[in-house]
Amino acid sequence: MSEGFTALMIGDVVGGVGLRALLARLPELVATHHPDLIVVNAENAADGSGTSPRQADDLFAAGADVLTGGNHTLRRIPYHEVLRTNPRTLRPANLPQPDAPGGGLAIVPTRAGDAAVINLQGAVFMDASANPFAIVDDLVANAARHTPRILVDFHAEATSEKVAMGHYLDGRVTAIVGTHTHVPTADEHVLAGGSAYITDLGMTGPHESVIGVNTATILNRFLTGSPGRFEPAEDGVRVQGVLITATGDGCATAITRIDRPLS
Repeated sequence: MSEGFTALMIGDVVGGVGLRALLARLPELVATHHPDLIVVNAENAADGSGTSPRQADDLFAAGADVLTGGNHTLRRIPYHEVLRTNPRTLRPANLPQPDAPGGGLAIVPTRAGDAAVINLQGAVFMDASANPFAIVDDLVANAARHTPRILVDFHAEATSEKVAMGHYLDGRVTAIVGTHTHVPTADEHVLAGGSAYITDLGMTGPHESVIGVNTATILNRFLTGSPGRFEPAEDGVRVQGVLITATGDGCATAITRIDRPLS
């Protein structure tokens, strides 16, 4: 068994500007930290909603090992075929669509041995067909048959639900990380049972914005109630996520926030 394991997990990529930033910064992050596994949440990469097949290709070519998703993963119909044919592209295991393409668990080989990635969606303030707590045990058990190195991307709105999931899985997985809210939290730590945890990885995209969207559009919506097309902003672009280190048996030893400006 490998003596150690390192994973880089990247927060929600928003729009083409976020994708370009990650592609530009990823070589430096790899050269500095030498991760065994790179997981990217790409559910907002296509103009702020969904993912395109070309973007998936670009991310895999740049070094991503697994792409996770969320409530926008099915927005782009051409991406459905990618979900069906590439087991390293995930969508939440408990999406409300019972016949959704793809799955919520990937097993991938790494230099440190096989690793598993689980993708779930929260049920509080979001549409999920199954309670994530009700299905995660089977997913973890399935993953554990292959490897002790198990990472969970929990795409959820409510902080309490994410914290609860962290405690529920503590000691059974290597890491539980939250995505979806696009704001990085300052609570990264290793839980008592040995699982790394953070409530939200943050956003890889334009931070001079309202969680990635053009500020003027969102302010007009709040001030007047008028709908408007949500267009990704362009400025203040940053790459955010975490670096997780663990022993060969999957017990986390550290979790460190990553926050890199585009330039």
